[in-house]
Amino acid sequence: MKELSGFLPRSANYRRLRIGRPRSSFMSPRKNAQVAFISAVSVLLLSAVAAYITIGRLENSHRWVVHTYQVQSVLGEIDAALSRSARARNRYIATGNESVLASFEAAIPEVQQKLSEIRKLTEDNPKQQELCSSLENLTMQRIGLFRQQISLRRTKPEDAAGQRDIASKDLALAFERASIIQEMRDEEQRLLQFRNLASNRFFSLTVAILATTFVASLFLFSIHYRLLNTELEARAQAEHVARESEKSLQHLTSRLLRMQDEERRKFSRELHDSLGQYLAGVKMNLEMYAQAQPNDALLTSAIQLLDDSIAETRTISHLLHPPLLDEVGFSSAAKWYLEGFSERSGVQVKIDLPEDLGRLPRDLELGLFRVLQESLTNIHRHSKSSRAEVTLQTLPGKVILQVKDFGNGIALERLKAFQSKGTGFGVGLSGMRERVRELRGRLDIESNSSGTLISVTLPRTAEATPAITAS
Repeated sequence: MKELSGFLPRSANYRRLRIGRPRSSFMSPRKNAQVAFISAVSVLLLSAVAAYITIGRLENSHRWVVHTYQVQSVLGEIDAALSRSARARNRYIATGNESVLASFEAAIPEVQQKLSEIRKLTEDNPKQQELCSSLENLTMQRIGLFRQQISLRRTKPEDAAGQRDIASKDLALAFERASIIQEMRDEEQRLLQFRNLASNRFFSLTVAILATTFVASLFLFSIHYRLLNTELEARAQAEHVARESEKSLQHLTSRLLRMQDEERRKFSRELHDSLGQYLAGVKMNLEMYAQAQPNDALLTSAIQLLDDSIAETRTISHLLHPPLLDEVGFSSAAKWYLEGFSERSGVQVKIDLPEDLGRLPRDLELGLFRVLQESLTNIHRHSKSSRAEVTLQTLPGKVILQVKDFGNGIALERLKAFQSKGTGFGVGLSGMRERVRELRGRLDIESNSSGTLISVTLPRTAEATPAITAS
């Protein structure tokens, strides 16, 4: 246990660090980052709303500009149509040609149509509607005077004084009508200027809001970035601590396994050299005494029990650490162990080992033997299989040990839990996995209703840390 003292303080300190550190300290940067991000998004949404409203106002301002031009254009078209009718009237009065009256009659409906159009365009403005009424009245009065002049020309061609009198009335109406049209144009221009001024003020306000929200968004996003970076650094530090703890735990587990192997080797040697020798000495003494008392049944039974005890001691000693493993290598130790396992358990084992396997690194041989022991023990205890197959393959740079049974198999849920979390099984498979990991190998377990296959792949150069001598 002295060898483990260097690990315990570090593990204990790590546990105190995890337990003593308040959980809120991990969550606070994340919450603050979320608040900053949500605030930035809200500000950007506000900017989008402001931009949408601004665009809507600008479009509305554009429509009012177009509306003003439409009103002014229609007023001009009314003047143009009325001018055409006046020119046709003048030609008729001058020439008396009835054909020119067609142009006069064609211009009148156009004037009426444009008057209706200008009234519709200004229907949202009461003042313009009043001016429209005045414009319609004056226009129709002028058209009536045009018709009087045409009628007077037909009935009294030589009545120049009557024509001048009607012309003077028309001139007064024309001046009044021109004043009305100009007033309508001025009103539209005034409304346009007011709307443009309001739109410009709103646009400037919106630009200021957008600039402010953009700067605020940049500021909030920078805060979010810093908080997120802090969170990521804290997470990276926690992961680093977790990895260091996992490495420490793996190192500790590896040392425990090596100490366990050394303890097994020590107990095996003690059983064989000490207890085994004592039992053999007792047997020799009893056998010498039995020669003097050949018919003593109890003595004979005691000698038989001693024989069984010596055999069992030798078996336990070999199972703890077979001497063949150190003397001649894995192949001979595996064959000896499989023969004994078949005799004790009744499980028929088919073995396929290379003839020219030779010696492997010490830690590799020990790891393969412990995997073989644990696999066969699980077959005997759990699978209820009557037969098993053991295969060892040697490939360039690696060896593959496979142990297959034909029993009940392993439940899929337990197998997934073991592969993902390392849970679901006892210490046997966990110890096997740690041994394989220590030797930088790979452990694969395949199982279904037809049986289970355990496959261990180890590099031939695998060499663990030198063994620790147990004290």
